[in-house]
Amino acid sequence: MEEYIYKEENYKLVGILFEVHKNFGKGFSEIVYKDAIEYEFQQQNIPYNREKEFSVSYKDTILNHKFYADFVVYGKIILEIKTVECFNNSHFNQCLNYLKVSKNKLAILVNFNLISLEYKRIISSKN
Repeated sequence: MEEYIYKEENYKLVGILFEVHKNFGKGFSEIVYKDAIEYEFQQQNIPYNREKEFSVSYKDTILNHKFYADFVVYGKIILEIKTVECFNNSHFNQCLNYLKVSKNKLAILVNFNLISLEYKRIISSKN
């Protein structure tokens, strides 16, 4: 059995996500949820970067276009916020790409557009 990666950090993050969802419910735009999450990070002194930019390398060059992760929390967890009917492969692939370019091991994909908060942990297959 594999170890649960970043267990304590994950627990704190999910608690914040549920707190925001409890206060707002569904129906707001992503930016509102991101602002509330950022507020909670600040209140709880959780280190984060919002709209973290990542360059993409291809062979011997850096490409012009960048990736922007919604949040990087604790310097090691990608947090991607959605307000969609349901997750689809493009959402999972987006997180996998963020993990690839950031070299982080864990992404948490969150959907605030449901009656109950939905989230998925996505773990990089590369160590």
